[in-house]
Amino acid sequence: MISFDEFKKIELKVAEVKSVADHPNADKLVVLNIDVGGTEKQIVAGIKGHYESDALIGKKIVVVTNLEPATLRGVESQGMLLAAVEGDRVVLLTPDQDVSAGAGVQ
Repeated sequence: MISFDEFKKIELKVAEVKSVADHPNADKLVVLNIDVGGTEKQIVAGIKGHYESDALIGKKIVVVTNLEPATLRGVESQGMLLAAVEGDRVVLLTPDQDVSAGAGVQ
């Protein structure tokens, strides 16, 4: 269990996917460049095989933006996307209406 004060430290925002590339050193990872309200970030995510790269371009997703950068198999990730996982299915969390990149998630 974490306290509400600890939870409030997590910064969740809507981001727009600008580009997607296969990770050069991993079969299940992709590298996404995202716009978080005028700030560009790169995230590495294990969604390869669940989404076609072309279908992700322009998609609005929910990301954690204030994680310390992590290097995943040689590529820096500057955040984390949120997804639901059920068995073998991975489903990205997305806003149900159009909102601007950078909008906060509460």
